[in-house]
Amino acid sequence: EKASKIKESAAESFGITMATDSFRTQIHLLLEQLSLLDRQIHQIDEKLSALIEQQATYLTTIKGVGKVTASVIIGEIGSIERLERPELLVAFAGLDPAVKQSGKFNATEIHISKRGSPYLRRAIWWAAFSASQSDPALSQFYDKLRDRGKGHYVAVGAVARKLTHIIFAILRDNKPYEPHVK
Repeated sequence: EKASKIKESAAESFGITMATDSFRTQIHLLLEQLSLLDRQIHQIDEKLSALIEQQATYLTTIKGVGKVTASVIIGEIGSIERLERPELLVAFAGLDPAVKQSGKFNATEIHISKRGSPYLRRAIWWAAFSASQSDPALSQFYDKLRDRGKGHYVAVGAVARKLTHIIFAILRDNKPYEPHVK
């Protein structure tokens, strides 16, 4: 009985007894701002989808790469012809290993360098995270790394690096992605 009374009291107030009209107005204004931001995000997503349709790219043939992610990747890379090898794209995305050594000291833990475009790195990272679960070849690669004892983020990082090579090939050859499962 006491719990139900407390629950009823909590449902009718938010803990502040003074200036409730002011707080109510602030909450309504914040909700309107959130609604506006949601509408603007939706409009931008639609425009990006339309732009990616005009590009006639095959990046969206990769499971885990949607229209918005493909537009971010294309926007950040620009022309693939300025990069000679996929390793340069990996470095541009900041997904290459950062070697830490000094004199005779060699670090045992290796992290990604995070140099280059943070937007491209984030787009590829999220695409790799999704593809490691949904794409047959990349999920097989992810599972193999996990079976070898690699951590989740290490495995996703390796998938991101492999995905970057795939992105390079798709943009260079202008052909759709075909996963090769072993």
